[in-house]
Order: sequence, then structure tokens, then C-alpha cells
Amino acid sequence: MPTSPKRLRCAGRELDLQSPCVMGILNITPDSFSDGGQLWQGQPDRDRILRRAQDMVAAGAAILDVGGESTRPGAAAVASQEEIDRVLPVVEWLVAEVDAVVSVDTSNPHLMQQSVAAGAGMINDVRALQKEGTLAVAALVDVPVVLMHMQGQPGTMQQAPHYDDVVAEVCQWLQQRVSTCEAAGIARDRLLVDPGFGFGKSLSHNLSLLKHLQQLGAMGLPVLAGLSRKSMVGAVTGRALEQRLAGSLALALMAVQQGAHIVRVHDVSETVDALAMWQAMKEAR
Repeated sequence: MPTSPKRLRCAGRELDLQSPCVMGILNITPDSFSDGGQLWQGQPDRDRILRRAQDMVAAGAAILDVGGESTRPGAAAVASQEEIDRVLPVVEWLVAEVDAVVSVDTSNPHLMQQSVAAGAGMINDVRALQKEGTLAVAALVDVPVVLMHMQGQPGTMQQAPHYDDVVAEVCQWLQQRVSTCEAAGIARDRLLVDPGFGFGKSLSHNLSLLKHLQQLGAMGLPVLAGLSRKSMVGAVTGRALEQRLAGSLALALMAVQQGAHIVRVHDVSETVDALAMWQAMKEAR
């Protein structure tokens, strides 16, 4: 079975994947499903963003993922320049002020290029470099890229998702995207994969993907899992959005037990503590 890289080079920083990494979420949007509007109210709130980012890093986040376009079910598209105006200043502030890898959550090739030029060390694309221009940009910039699976588009993806075999189909689709990226000149050791929990998947699809996440790891690439506060927690527990911490922590633990290298979360401190206990148990004699 292929083994995934133990370290990633991220614009002058090195990310150690020998133990699970936590990616903290910074949504610079008015309408993200969990925290939209907290860091954006017509313009990015520099002081609040830096406080949030510094708190996340102090709590143990190795990566900060900055996004300016909500991709929640039913979300409206954001104009290219508006997304750049939301995100690029934040990238510049974080690179200058915070000791962490800065990831940009975008499908916008112009924002990708400008963010990496400003010091961002990772691209996280929910559309897996399918948008025009993104493959060429990703081939030019020397940073890791996360390829995520999504069935459909954010506006319609949850209306009636269907698979004959969700695990096999997601793995096959991501392998095809990896091959396309390699053919475009993107080195394999710069690629990560994400099954896209909640992106065109029902509850049963999400649970199957989580249970069989090791099959995705068999590709020999680092695996990112984004499960924090998602509707699957509410569907199983009946908990409202603001009451999903316990369920999110359980999902993060299950993801790393199934081979995830990075977990993308809202609640960094609590997730870091949960993973520290898991790591201590794993290393005990």
C-alpha cells in the first residue's frame, strides 16, 4: 500500500503529518452555515480576525484556513473581486502576524495566485481544481493543494444526492482528479484529498465514507476531513448548530482513527485536547 508523505512544504514552513494536525476555520463571509458574519460585516475586522487566529494557534492549530465564499447548501456564488477583497487582506495580516501555515479556501484562480504571492502556504479547493484557470495556477505555485469531492454545486448539492457505492465512487473520482493534476504538472507530493463530508452526500453517505476512510488513504496521499458542526451531527443527535461540540469531537477522533491526517474544525482547543488524549493512548506501552 502506498504511504503518504510525512511532511509537507508550505511556503517556507514545514507541516509535520506524523501525528494528526488541526486546521482552524476562519470564515470571512456573511453567510457561512456556522459562523457567518462573525469576522465580516461589510469588511474584514482585522483585530477580531487576528485575535481569533492567535487564539487558534495558541490552542494548537497548525493551519488556518481562510475562506471568503460560503459553500453551505444553497449558498449563492460570490463575484471574483469581492472574494479577493474579503480574503487577500486577511492572508497578508496572518502571514505577517501569526505563526501557522495559512491555507486559502477558494476555487478562484486569481485569489489562489495572489494569496500564494502574499505568503499563503496551502490551497484548499472544494471544486478540486475544476474551475477554469485553477489547474494552471496550481501548477505554477509551489504549495500543497487539497482536492475535495463534491457531487453537484453548493446551490443544489443536497437536493437529492445519489451513489451506487459512495466509497468506491468518491475514491475513483478523487484518483481521477489526482491523475489530471499530475498531468498538468502538479507534483503528487503536493496533493491532499478530502472526501467532502456534507457536499452532495446524505447522512448514510457521510457515515459510510467515515467508516471506510482508510480506503481513501490507500491512495498514498494525506487525507483531510471536515466534519465540524455539520448537519450529520444534528441528524444523529438532534442537537442544534450551537450544541454540536461533543458530536464534532467524536467525529474528529473517528476520522483520525480511520487515517485522517488533518481535521478542519471550528473548535480548535477542544479538538486539540481530544486528539492529545488519543495520541497518548496510542503511544502507551
